[in-house]
Amino acid sequence: MPIKDQIIPVWGQMLGTLDGLLTKAEAHEKGDALLAAKLADDMHPLAVQVRFVCNMPGEAMERLGGIHFDSNEDNPSTLAEARQWIAARRKAVEEWGGLEFVADDAPIELALPNGMKFDLSAQEYVRDWALAQFYFHITTAYAILRKEGLAIGKIDYVPYMLRYMRQPQTA
Repeated sequence: MPIKDQIIPVWGQMLGTLDGLLTKAEAHEKGDALLAAKLADDMHPLAVQVRFVCNMPGEAMERLGGIHFDSNEDNPSTLAEARQWIAARRKAVEEWGGLEFVADDAPIELALPNGMKFDLSAQEYVRDWALAQFYFHITTAYAILRKEGLAIGKIDYVPYMLRYMRQPQTA
């Protein structure tokens, strides 16, 4: 399966998931204060998780689709602002679906801010880094919101699965 077909739908669906979670968070009694919540002291708060999730598709598209992308270094200050960021990224992802991607075996250099560097093929980069990191930060956002008392469950994490649900058979 071409890498475009693997990553574009995932980004769209999971950004939708995050938007749905933050929509529910807006109605929570803690509201915007949830953006400062963390799972553990040594982990980033919800606001940073949202920033990472919104940056990751663009950062990957620099390598995979040859676009220029400037990562946002600020964090959203309100849940409404976070949802605006998600909406903008969803729109961009939809547009990026029309771009040509590099070949699956194209070399990708991944350099991390801590100085570590990795040499991967485009396929390896998508499978082992881009998707794994994207899911990690979405899952962490979900876990933070659960920890803070938001009434969410599995269906809030995979709402797009409802389109595949089989209707009950009538006798």
